[in-house]
Amino acid sequence: MCGIAGIVNLGHQQPIALDALKRMVSIQQYRGPDETGAYFDDYIGLAHARLSIIDLKDGTQPIHNEDKSLWIIYNGEVFNYPELRQELLKCGHKFYTTSDTEVILHLYEEKGTNCLNQLNGQFAFAIWNSKKRTLFLARDRVGILPLHYTIHNQRLYFASEIKAIFANKEINRSVDLESLDQIFTFWTTLPGRTVFNYIKELPPAHYMSVSPYEIKIDKYWDINFSSNTETLKIKSDDLVNEISETLMDSVKIRLRADVPVGTYLSGGLDSSALTETVKKNFNNELRSFGVRFENKDYDEGCFQNEMVDFLKVNHSEIIASNDAIGENLENVLWHTEKPLLRTGPIPLYILSGLVNQSGYKVVLTGEGADEIFGGYDIFKEAKIRNFWAKDPDSKLRPLLLGRLYPYIFKDDRLKQTLIAFFKNGIDNPDDPFFSHNIRWKNTSKIKNFFSEQVKDSIKDYNSYSELKKLLPANYFDWDTVSKSQFLESLIFLSNYLLSSQGDRVAMAHSVELRVPYLDHRVIELLGKVNSEIKINGLNEKYLLKQVFKNRLPSNIVKRWKNPYRAPIHKALLSNNLNLVKEFCSEDAINKTGIFNSVKVLKLINKLGKLDKAGEFDEMALIGIISTQIIHKNFIEDFNATRFESDNFDQFYDFRSINDKLKKVL
Repeated sequence: MCGIAGIVNLGHQQPIALDALKRMVSIQQYRGPDETGAYFDDYIGLAHARLSIIDLKDGTQPIHNEDKSLWIIYNGEVFNYPELRQELLKCGHKFYTTSDTEVILHLYEEKGTNCLNQLNGQFAFAIWNSKKRTLFLARDRVGILPLHYTIHNQRLYFASEIKAIFANKEINRSVDLESLDQIFTFWTTLPGRTVFNYIKELPPAHYMSVSPYEIKIDKYWDINFSSNTETLKIKSDDLVNEISETLMDSVKIRLRADVPVGTYLSGGLDSSALTETVKKNFNNELRSFGVRFENKDYDEGCFQNEMVDFLKVNHSEIIASNDAIGENLENVLWHTEKPLLRTGPIPLYILSGLVNQSGYKVVLTGEGADEIFGGYDIFKEAKIRNFWAKDPDSKLRPLLLGRLYPYIFKDDRLKQTLIAFFKNGIDNPDDPFFSHNIRWKNTSKIKNFFSEQVKDSIKDYNSYSELKKLLPANYFDWDTVSKSQFLESLIFLSNYLLSSQGDRVAMAHSVELRVPYLDHRVIELLGKVNSEIKINGLNEKYLLKQVFKNRLPSNIVKRWKNPYRAPIHKALLSNNLNLVKEFCSEDAINKTGIFNSVKVLKLINKLGKLDKAGEFDEMALIGIISTQIIHKNFIEDFNATRFESDNFDQFYDFRSINDKLKKVL
């Protein structure tokens, strides 16, 4: 993967400073440490930092078409590029590289915006038509790779990461309080939003068309589910075989690279299935990487070890200590560019460092399987509560929640309290957010820590109303589980798992993640399957288990699913750290003005005395500390001028002040 950046004049001709593009590339050069390139004319500046994975020698960007009227900068991988290239050759296109980048450019030349429907991959790119003075920006279907933008003084600024836009000192830097409200409700921002005012994200499966006097954003794809009357009619064995074949090809094409490809192996079903597929079918010398925890409450090393022994892979791991998690929080937030309510990204940041040190640039990861195959407890919870809603006075139906959450229902004294908690909203199963309302309302209580000034600023804002606008027209035709899957994919998958816990912490160490479960063919196939088959009774990911039941140890296939989590208060309140003193002192809290210092200090004092803390308090702690750090490093202390860089390795200059093209190699 790579880092891209650009500045476009909208409706006027004004010189674009070369140093501005240099800073935009330099500040995110960990995304592309191998080489840099740029294109300039009187209306635009495009810049690129490359992580070379395909066509190591000749894939330097920007890349142009035959007559140099089209130019592309591109972050990502299109995995079906060899097949597309052959089709384009038949149409008469000429190539000067063997890269997937050039394939996208010629496909756009041939198909226009419809080219996106033929791309199987993960991408964010910009194509400039120098003759028509139009810009085309696009992002992959599920948001694996980032693309941000803002408009200021009749200019469009865009980049892979927000900090690259902030490298232009004229850009306003301030926290968007409505987005902060979203984070403390949905665990992250909604698609299109960032935590900063005026900085937007091009949503997944969208493209932007820019002309001198118009900017237009359109959607080209959506996650879809069939209604109960439209679900796929196919025999179980045939369906399992089709899923197996589609997954096999998804993995196969994601191994296309001119560098070695490894896997992440946690010992869970998803990563074990991927690692088995690669090891048994494509690469007998496979290298795998995993996270262990010093805290045994979080460690699943026994399952990792079982899979390593079973597959005989060359496995490396990091052991994440509480101190290491706390020490790396600030670094991780520099890359996530948004507050967190979990510390899960931090061990994966440390792990990507090990991958880089091991000489690897690419790993396959199991993200997306839970969303697509129906793996989360919240899906099963929605299924139980919807069943309960059909007979709300039943004494037996709510007891099914005890099978789902036995660890919280084991105390008989709390049983009635818990049943009352889960009964909240049971009288309205048609609520579009029926599956998630309990979680979101519980998370929203963290907003009680906001200062009175912030509360007053957002008192009229309704994040649920904004979310409703993002729902597709046929959303209400879906069953409860499908709606829940859609919400999880729309919000948490793209804006947290693939971002804060995915691309951002991997690319921090110049590592590319590839996610076979999110091949659009897999998503579309499973979208046609009845949710009763995906979750068989309360047996989650039933179809994925059927695919791998004879290929993996039964202990791995049948094991109880444990969500990936990392320590919070024990890591952040360690005596060896100064996080609280630096970012959450009374003076620091009051200076930022976002939180109530009395309430925050009371929370910190409470947690400092506890060996184990409740989920709400831990989420509040990480949310508050991470917001404070984001404000300090991106608002208060951000210095754009310190990100200077050398000249571009490749520079195409078409500005009118030049008599001819200057190409600096």
